[in-house]
Amino acid sequence: MEKLLQVKDLHVSFVTYGGEVQAVRGVSFDLHKGETLAIVGESGCGKSVTANSIMKLIPSPPGKITAGKIIYNGQELVTKEEKEMRHIRGVDISMIFQDPMTALNPTLTIGEQLTEGLRQHQQISRQAANQQAMDILDLVGIPNPKERLRQYPHQFSGGMRQRIVIAMALICEPELLIADEPTTALDVTIQAQILELFEKIQKETGIAIILITHDLGVVAKIADRIAVMYAGKIIEVGDKREIFYHASHPYTKGLLLSVPRLDRPEEKLIPIDGTPPDLFSPPVGCPFTARCPQAMEVCEKVYPYQTALSDTHQVECWLQDEKARKPAVL
Repeated sequence: MEKLLQVKDLHVSFVTYGGEVQAVRGVSFDLHKGETLAIVGESGCGKSVTANSIMKLIPSPPGKITAGKIIYNGQELVTKEEKEMRHIRGVDISMIFQDPMTALNPTLTIGEQLTEGLRQHQQISRQAANQQAMDILDLVGIPNPKERLRQYPHQFSGGMRQRIVIAMALICEPELLIADEPTTALDVTIQAQILELFEKIQKETGIAIILITHDLGVVAKIADRIAVMYAGKIIEVGDKREIFYHASHPYTKGLLLSVPRLDRPEEKLIPIDGTPPDLFSPPVGCPFTARCPQAMEVCEKVYPYQTALSDTHQVECWLQDEKARKPAVL
């Protein structure tokens, strides 16, 4: 499959009064055209910072991309000026943010907000823009689109507002959609509807999706591949079946054990003890060492290299190294 996006050794830091927070520490991944990649992990692991870096929406100061490359369709985004990025955001790459109420302007009608970006990037008439807005509302499942264009955000339910935010992200027909926790603020019934909507949109448009979430259960149905982040690093990546049935990293296994299983209601949920490390001064070894029940001496002293378990499944864990597992001979 053709690569649409390549993130290579990305480092992002935030300078604060308390010191420098190394929020993203050497993240690398590829995204292919028409693929859904889910990036999962606990709050604070660097998922949203990675997503915002792709869009170049890191506030500077205090944030800064300190190293790495982000290549979209052969274009290096890290070195692009803000003026150049404005022609890419919304047109080539769109983003859906977590809370639909903060993404919508309460003083403007839905029609005005939908057509604003369209008329800015494309030289079309107001009538043509309104027709395109009605078509996109119909795509995301909002009935009576002509009437809805004249209404304001407060006249819609939470689920409907999230559908409008999705419509705003799709109206200029981007190739890549980044969805940052798009279902967190919604109840489970609406969550399921939004995830089904993502599936429908991808089938009809062929768009590539990066789905940011802390919930592995959310991605079980729609993700093609899953990247697991912890303490600013991607520690395991694989296709959906490999992650759910052959997870290798103890942290990934811990996440899976903390997800309720409808097919195994008798199983108790097992939380991951402890807290993530302080990213003001990240550990030199594996960042999960202090919380890992299988930690070895080498885990604390040296960061593990990447081990390929298959063509699509890679993990960064010393447990996959036979030499590291053997006790020292005295």
